[in-house]
Amino acid sequence: MLVNEKPITHNVETVDDVSALPDATASEESIEWTEAEESIVRRKLDLKLVPLCTFLYMLCFIDRANVGNARIQGLAVDLELRGYKFNWALSAFYVTYLIFEIPSNILLKRFGPRIHLPFLVGGFGLVSICTSFVTTFGGLVAARAALGVFEGGTMPGLAFMMSSFYKRTELTLRIGCFISAAGLAGAFGGLLATVLSRIPAWGAPSMIIHTWRNIFFFEGIFTVLTAMLAYFLLANSPGEARFLTTRERQIAVQRLARERVERSTEEVSRQDVKRALTSFHTYLCGFGFLFINITIQGLAVFLPTILADLRWTSTKAQLMTVPPNLAAAIVTISIAYASDKCAIRGPFIIGLSIVGMIGMVVLRWNTEASIRYMGVFFVMCGASPGGPMFLTWGINNAAGPTVQAITSAHIVTLGTFGGIIATWSYLVRDGPLYHTGHTLNFSGMIVVLCIAIMGMCYCYYENKARRSGKRDARLAGLSEAEQDKLGHDHPSFVFLL
Repeated sequence: MLVNEKPITHNVETVDDVSALPDATASEESIEWTEAEESIVRRKLDLKLVPLCTFLYMLCFIDRANVGNARIQGLAVDLELRGYKFNWALSAFYVTYLIFEIPSNILLKRFGPRIHLPFLVGGFGLVSICTSFVTTFGGLVAARAALGVFEGGTMPGLAFMMSSFYKRTELTLRIGCFISAAGLAGAFGGLLATVLSRIPAWGAPSMIIHTWRNIFFFEGIFTVLTAMLAYFLLANSPGEARFLTTRERQIAVQRLARERVERSTEEVSRQDVKRALTSFHTYLCGFGFLFINITIQGLAVFLPTILADLRWTSTKAQLMTVPPNLAAAIVTISIAYASDKCAIRGPFIIGLSIVGMIGMVVLRWNTEASIRYMGVFFVMCGASPGGPMFLTWGINNAAGPTVQAITSAHIVTLGTFGGIIATWSYLVRDGPLYHTGHTLNFSGMIVVLCIAIMGMCYCYYENKARRSGKRDARLAGLSEAEQDKLGHDHPSFVFLL
């Protein structure tokens, strides 16, 4: 740090023990810090939180999508999944996933990320282990439904935790990094499935663990062990981050106070819920997430089947899922970085949706295997970044930790309907070309393009109205404390485009 660098003075109060008051800003005097000090704090957060959240979500997505890998390794034959039984089993997951998203994030606010997130991760790891022992279609449906209970709160929970540590303009890159784990999960999931399915059969005479059962069992064991470790590595808030020094915790807490962050210790109020659930922009992001999720979730589960229907062996189909998923992860992180640097979201979503549309055109109207495989790259790279972009766009344009927590869960909840649709987008009767699924996804990308344009227009005109004073009437008759609780409805709040 340069000793003569000009310090930044923040009129935010300090406390003697910041860890005791995670997000408190009350004390007797203000502190000063430099940009270099803040960069060090941000770098430490990046090195500790981002890799851990990325890894946890990768496990989440692996345990969700491994059923697609297991399907071509004998699961469909052993459990006699004829007709639409596989699709029904997939739908069971999204039904409970949808139901438990918002309640899970409310519980996260109550118990804190350090307890709640490892509980969720350990839960879906245990369900994965149990899935290796199912012997009937009904057992598979029950296992998938139980998986949705624990995974429902994982993504919005991780997103909310990130929003508690980073500024609005820093958030897309960090959330983009952890959601890029979906691509990494697709890449490593194919490799893991290939390796684990080749483990020799073992177990008791009454229950032999083999091929597809190995996939669920060993991936579940590793997930549970990781959840135990995560409890000791996570922090509830910047003020409780033990990997920061006392001064660094003060900086981490107080730099967020400049963005009108409320105390994270406040209880969830009815007004917070109403503000989150009545925001027009939140619904735009939610429906954008819904349509992008049809593609992301559909390919996550059905890509091995789609590639196997190109007359590739099951092993080759598993391995060929790796390159497009890896490319999607790289593009997701790169786009997130550029989006944070530019502090805009909409234009990137527009460009990405066009790339995805090109890929869907190739998949829908071309029959040559190598060309169709190229189309998979376009679709994966165009669709994968859309999820974190819509999610962070919604969180960016919601104010207050509680409102952000509910907003993130609400967006993911709406997006989950896309997952339910995705389970019925690729049916056995449509193979090997799957015209219905590809047409559906092509149409979805067009809708995503329109929603992104609409979102930008809304943010632009709302900001213009606030600059001209058309929203000042909201402050009439309110005390200063009541004005602070207006969150993103406050006339001074500026929406990110």
